[in-house]
Amino acid sequence: MSKSFRLAGALAGSVAVLLLVAGCTTSGGETPTPETTGAPSTGAIPAGLEKFYDQTPDWGSCEQFATDSPLSSSIDCATIEVPIDYAHPEGNTARVVISRAKATGERIGSLLINPGGPGGSGLSMASQGSGTQLAEHFDRIGFDPRGVGASTPQVRCLTPAEFDADRADVNVDMTPEGIARAEQESNDYAAACVEHTGTEFLAHVGTYEVVRDLDVIRGVLGDSTMNFLGFSYGTRIGSTYAETFPQNVRSMVLDGALDPNQDVVDEVVLQAKGFQIAFDAFAADCVSRPQCPLGDDPAQTQARFKELVEPLIEKPAATTDPRGLSYEDALTGVQQALYSPQLWTSLRGGLTSLADGYGDSLLNLADQYQGRDRDGTYSNLNDAFNAIRCVDDPATTDRAEAGEADTRYREAAPFLDDGRGTGQAPLDICAFWPVPATDAPHELDPQALADAGLPTLVVVSTTEDPATPYEAGVDLAKQLGAALITFDGTQHTVVLDGNSCIDDAVIDYFVYLKVPEDGLTC
Repeated sequence: MSKSFRLAGALAGSVAVLLLVAGCTTSGGETPTPETTGAPSTGAIPAGLEKFYDQTPDWGSCEQFATDSPLSSSIDCATIEVPIDYAHPEGNTARVVISRAKATGERIGSLLINPGGPGGSGLSMASQGSGTQLAEHFDRIGFDPRGVGASTPQVRCLTPAEFDADRADVNVDMTPEGIARAEQESNDYAAACVEHTGTEFLAHVGTYEVVRDLDVIRGVLGDSTMNFLGFSYGTRIGSTYAETFPQNVRSMVLDGALDPNQDVVDEVVLQAKGFQIAFDAFAADCVSRPQCPLGDDPAQTQARFKELVEPLIEKPAATTDPRGLSYEDALTGVQQALYSPQLWTSLRGGLTSLADGYGDSLLNLADQYQGRDRDGTYSNLNDAFNAIRCVDDPATTDRAEAGEADTRYREAAPFLDDGRGTGQAPLDICAFWPVPATDAPHELDPQALADAGLPTLVVVSTTEDPATPYEAGVDLAKQLGAALITFDGTQHTVVLDGNSCIDDAVIDYFVYLKVPEDGLTC
């Protein structure tokens, strides 16, 4: 299949977890009162869905569920039944797994948290905010969206051996022959998804259905209104929920935003620009340190980087693992590390090892990104990612547009340009997808949302976020009529990452509904 980096926080399914395990600060304030916790809405049950909203969760151990990381024994889990097709709730059903860390004090309600992806498992998100007023006043709820992680049925396309082979395959040939080969691989991949998952479920794994699942979860948890914290692609879940159920929202924070009105190609190009900015920041830091693998001349870091990785196009680097480090995996490992300065030390070490002829460190970073366990098995992160994005947005089917997008990507991120561009490129996997898209870019109307009962939401955007550009957060805040918090930094997402300026404002908002001051910058 042709390669594609995850757009909605390409690494949010794994890196958001890495970013969020840091310590958090406790926000001050008085004990919440009914006046500060928000007036409940009706939380009306849509006709025909009564049996789903009326479920009682059977909470128990999380041991039986495969998770993205070990869960604390204080967290319990349950499964919620939802219709695969909400237009036909009498038909086949799916099961969504949720996790819970119960409030330790006076409970306001539930706080649902999503790490991004799309395709990221979220069960471990129930541990976020530990030691803060969020833990005191909210049942913190993680969830694996339909088709993802422990939820069933699960989106699956490739076997572990097929995935290993796909990662080893280098698709840099932009001649007509190379493009035809890449497109045949995409066609074969789509057929494998149909074989292992089925078209009925593939047609109903998008954000359109996920937000309806969330409203069922809200009802099952006994909450009249929704509290939601979404990272990266989780901001699309949040904004779509706000658009679909504005009257059911109490509070919502969206960090690392996607603009619902942004063209998909523009989104990819802006992400490439973000990665270039992050690479330049890493390189500047690297040359300030002794024995930087990119040398000591800031003007030559990009050239030195290409000298290290481009030979892998012809021959993988040696690794203890028999797979070796492919060119594709080297770039994946590098981009994994560019999501946060916390990973720059690992990236320096990986590039130093590569200079010595060894690829183990970068392969390990790539495995983290790809969801590969030490035993060679994979999570379904990538398969779910492709399935979700291909039904969330219309595919690019114009070959001229695909070629232009490839050219623009190379120009926006020259450190990733292998120099083999021809102005042509293969169509993306979604052009061969067996089911149609269920949504398209569109602009939200803040006045209409407010008139429908949507309260003031909060959007957090980072100035040099490599995956979700700052401007997307600004635009989303305008479309939602939301308060915008700006974080001045180079990383992907920041809420509950230990920055007291950000965390205090977010916690005060969730607990007391105190909207951050206009123009707050941290």
